[in-house]
Formats: sequence, C-alpha cells, structure tokens
Amino acid sequence: MNAIVMASGLGTRMRPLTLTRPKPLLEVKGTPMIETVIRALNEAGVGHIFTVVGYLMEQFAYLPQKYPNCTLIENPDYAAVNNISSVYYASEVLEKGDCYICEADLFVKDGTFLKDARGKSGYFGKFVGGMSEDWVFDTDQNGTITRVGKGGADRYNMIGFSHFTAEDAAFVGRAVRKAYGRRGYEALFWDEIVNENLSRLDLEVFPVRGDCVTEIDTPEELERVSGA
Repeated sequence: MNAIVMASGLGTRMRPLTLTRPKPLLEVKGTPMIETVIRALNEAGVGHIFTVVGYLMEQFAYLPQKYPNCTLIENPDYAAVNNISSVYYASEVLEKGDCYICEADLFVKDGTFLKDARGKSGYFGKFVGGMSEDWVFDTDQNGTITRVGKGGADRYNMIGFSHFTAEDAAFVGRAVRKAYGRRGYEALFWDEIVNENLSRLDLEVFPVRGDCVTEIDTPEELERVSGA
C-alpha cells in the first residue's frame, strides 16, 4: 500500500507566510503540517509515501532522511497547472497497488480514521449541515458517490484524503494521463477526472468526525488551530 502526498502548490491564500516557506511546512503546535500527514499514513500501515513537490521544493529535502519510506517526486508544472499535475507526475505510483491520495496542508490530530478504507475506494469526508461552497459529495440511496464537485447542502465535504484499491487506482492513473494535455487541462483539479469517470468506479464516503483532521487555508486559521 502506497500514498501520494500533494505538496507542490504555491499556497497563495496563506501569504505572506508562504512567500519564503511552502504551506505544508508551516508548523502547527511545533510540527510541520505535512509531517502530521506522513505520521498518520505510517500509522495506517502505508509502505511507501511519494511526496510531490514543486514550489520551494528544496525545503522538503529533509523528509526522506527523517522518514526513510518517503520519496520526493518533482512536479515541474506546479506554477502553471492545477493539482492534476501532481497526480500526473506521480501516476506511476497508482499502478503499484492500493493507494491513498492526500493533500499536504492538513493538520492531522488523529489518523486512525484512515484504516476505515481498507479494501474499499472512496473519499473521506465530514458532514456539513446547510449550504457549503466547498468540495462535496452527492450519493445515491446505497451510499455510492454520484458527484464530486463544488457546492451543495447537507453533504459530506471533502477533507483532503482519499483511498483507491489497486484496480481503481490504476484506472485513475490512466484517466489522469489521458486528460493531461487536452484543451483546458491547466485548470483541472484531479478530482474532476474522478468525477468524469464515476460510472467506472464504485466510490463511497468514509465519514470522519470531530477534529481528527483540519484543513488550514488562511493565516487566521493557522493561528486558531495552533492555539487550540
């Protein structure tokens, strides 16, 4: 079992903090956010973690020394192409077996929820009552995901972790490679490729409750979580 951790972005919403430091390396309670993700993946039994870097990537060089099962992959398109580029440059990993795909700008307080996905494919999500403009999941009566997209009321919201079985991971890798380079691909999120292919996948939502994991998007949120 492997994991892809996307850590190549510019982190523009976190400026000025990210002018000299990549967002995943900003610290919460003394620990870089990306290290809380790596530790959670290791505790879940992940064999190898492939971290995709781009912006200020030299600052991530210490990770393979600290975590021997961590390999860095360069995303040379990070400044011009959306996060589909990170999955594209790590797509060979998706041919190796079961795989988590994770964001790196998360603070993971308790990663035990990751084990809920063993043997299944889907996204981890938190239920949000009322209207949300974030990424959400529509599901049918059987709990199968029927839409991955922005906006929806009384839905599970994306939290930045997903898991795919070997067969589904390989399919997603092929679909991302096929989409890369097509007209307008520069603006694509990799999740949009998943959404386009839901008829070929059987995905569910793995509920996450409480404050197990927190997405941090602004300096104010970082200060609030750090002081909690």
